[in-house]
Amino acid sequence: MALFEAAKGAAAFAGGLGLLSLVHYDVRHLANELVGHFGWNPAGRYPAIFLHYADVLEDANLRTVMAIVAAYILIRFVEAFGLWRDRAWAEWLGAVSGGIYVPFELRHFIAHPSVINFVVLAFNVVVVVFLAWQLWRRRGRQAAPVVA
Repeated sequence: MALFEAAKGAAAFAGGLGLLSLVHYDVRHLANELVGHFGWNPAGRYPAIFLHYADVLEDANLRTVMAIVAAYILIRFVEAFGLWRDRAWAEWLGAVSGGIYVPFELRHFIAHPSVINFVVLAFNVVVVVFLAWQLWRRRGRQAAPVVA
């Protein structure tokens, strides 16, 4: 679990570096070039979403976006460290941060059922349940009387 959280942090770090590399470029133009290069229909569902987010990125305040990315990276690495060291606070952090996504993923799956959306939802639910189970076990061990 700790390695998975660290991998999410590393992926966010790589994505943040990718965003920074686009600072001096016309993102909308690059997105249109990419859509044309692959021969996608710009009016198609996924190319339209891609082009929409290129517009959003171009209009976004880069400092705000990078602050959010940095906070996400920090949370993932801190959580990974805590899980690696078997800390209860890290299990709490993982259960809560993962649990926040479940209603949104469920809503997205209901609106757009697909295998990928189901796998993402199921995986996140398994992670949250596993961490909650670990917390429950830890609580049981702490409450058990020590026999000498």
